[in-house]
Amino acid sequence: MTMQTLTAGSPESQSANLKAANIAALRALFPELVTERIVDGKTESALNVEVLMQLVGGATVLDSDEKYGLNWHGKRRARQLALTPSTGTLRPAPGESVDWDTTQNLMIEGDNLEVLKLLQKSYAGKVKLIYIDPPYNTGNDFVYPDNFQDNIKNYLELTGQTGEGGAKLSSNTEASGRFHTDWLNMIYPRLKLAHSLLRNDGVILLSIDDAEQADLKQVCDEIYGQENFLAHLVWDRNRKNDAKYFSVGHEYMLVYAKNERFLTESQIVFRGQKEGIEEVKVEFDRLSSIHEKNWELIKSGLQNYYRTIPDDDPKAPLKRFTKVDDKGPYRDDGNINWPGGGGPTYEILHPVSMLPCKLPVSGWRFPSPERFWEEFNKGRVVFGPDEKTVPRIRTNLFESTDQVLGSVTYSYAQTAANEFNAIFDGVRVFDNPKPIGDLKKLIAYLSDEHDLILDFFAGSGTTGHAVIAQNANDGKSRRYILAQLPEPLLSSNKEQTISAAFCLSIDKPLNIAEITKERLRRAGAKVKADNPMFAGDTGFRVFKLDTSNIRPWNPDRDDLEGSLIANLEHIQPGRSESDVLFEILLKLGLDLCVPIETRSIAGKTVHSVGGGVLLTCLDEHVKVTEVETLALGMAGWRREILHALGFTDEQMLKREDTAVFRDSAFENDVAKSNLAAILEQYGIKTVRSL
Repeated sequence: MTMQTLTAGSPESQSANLKAANIAALRALFPELVTERIVDGKTESALNVEVLMQLVGGATVLDSDEKYGLNWHGKRRARQLALTPSTGTLRPAPGESVDWDTTQNLMIEGDNLEVLKLLQKSYAGKVKLIYIDPPYNTGNDFVYPDNFQDNIKNYLELTGQTGEGGAKLSSNTEASGRFHTDWLNMIYPRLKLAHSLLRNDGVILLSIDDAEQADLKQVCDEIYGQENFLAHLVWDRNRKNDAKYFSVGHEYMLVYAKNERFLTESQIVFRGQKEGIEEVKVEFDRLSSIHEKNWELIKSGLQNYYRTIPDDDPKAPLKRFTKVDDKGPYRDDGNINWPGGGGPTYEILHPVSMLPCKLPVSGWRFPSPERFWEEFNKGRVVFGPDEKTVPRIRTNLFESTDQVLGSVTYSYAQTAANEFNAIFDGVRVFDNPKPIGDLKKLIAYLSDEHDLILDFFAGSGTTGHAVIAQNANDGKSRRYILAQLPEPLLSSNKEQTISAAFCLSIDKPLNIAEITKERLRRAGAKVKADNPMFAGDTGFRVFKLDTSNIRPWNPDRDDLEGSLIANLEHIQPGRSESDVLFEILLKLGLDLCVPIETRSIAGKTVHSVGGGVLLTCLDEHVKVTEVETLALGMAGWRREILHALGFTDEQMLKREDTAVFRDSAFENDVAKSNLAAILEQYGIKTVRSL
């Protein structure tokens, strides 16, 4: 067996190649559609358009100038940008993290376009909920061009991590002739990449205002499918009395499913807890303990409590439950009609007069008399004084605690600012943070136990805060991935003075990602303090976008011998073993929070990832005399791990596990080939070197 060496150009050392995946999918459906051609001496796949036309039976070809949809200059390039693999990696930063060894949450510092590409192998089809609050394109948003050739280099320059202070940053002002175009070229490839990360039952929420709402809707219709559009939520924030014509105090939130048909066929519905039910129950129990079963006094006391609830309070709808008995507050004015008309018209006798009751206009809600009386016996149907009155539905407040979320919600913007400032000791270090209460409500409504939630425009980190706060509320174990650009903060910019001063006060670099991380640290501490019985995850692992640890072959034509010597080591100088290990995880499609165990074998550090799925030894020196001890030790450890997990010897041999080593570490080719042969003998068939 030979050991394959992974280079910067190897598919295994790159992010997911979505273009190649699309071609492979077409080839699987229509093999005759895909052919090959030679370009610059290299073989590449190509589509035979003539065959495609034959396969679709002469379907109409649209003229690009005459078709429905949103088009702009650069759209083709934006689509291509989403398909271009990333040349970067994510480097771990344990020192900036919280609970590194145990947490399942991620905070990634970097350009979200590259981050989304790098997440494809590990997280495609695994995200339940995506929420983003992208730049609204108001004219003051930080905009940077995506470099089609080398976006990582472009990112490092623009954020001041390379060069002399970084490239000049600019805002996308309305004076620009490409005002909308620049924004669309920014958002399109990111939404395209986000689509593939969603699960079949996944949902994406996108906050936006009037500036780009119409354009964003058309972009999402194209990427996610108009048939998967679920709702247009409106958030009423506040009034602006200084407005010239109308006080525009609202924002929108577009909601799309990954696959609405899947939701329907799986009978998945969304329901949320009615606000205020627990408070009403506390009051009802208090009144009941005072007045026992005197329902009139309890009813009167409850109505006095209802009067304290303002009409614009989320709890206001509960004031309709005015009647009480031993089941608690209830209302009995519910419509018993069959929805949409044409319902069953069976005969129901009034229990007192024993005469047939008046029929509902569109027939009974229940499909049969048996079902009607079943609901009556459960106390959910109420008869009128005689047969001339149509029976009604009774709803018991404490038995009906969930409801569908309305499309319009009042959410005072100043509340969000006050909540955020309180975390930072009253200092306003970030403008216009999202209300944590709104996101908690949506997270509870759209996600469940162990679900993964993604926000790749993390801003101040409200989504991460909301996830852990909601977990503390309902005892669940959702996890989050956040991504935020380390957009520089300038002390000389009057709008950034407070933010920059805050970063200096905590001895951190001057960029927005530092505020995100500090918010998560403080939010975790606050959630623990507010919920002392909560033992859930309030930590996060920090990773930072950077160039790959694998050195590309870039020879100096004037010094070829020197280039050969310099490239004997394939790992970039200055990179740690941990840097390389996590790039291997990322490029092989493993979760960045997967369990990692470490053991010393033959005097060398060996890592077991994910229960032996991956074994790595990145030691810089492996001699021929050490190979057998190292290989047998690694194989024995794998066997030990798998036995503990309940695997039989036969099952072990069928596992597709991988081992990775540092290519330059081996004393010679004999050492490499011997080690690979021993590992293959014990079931580790994929052996690679970097």
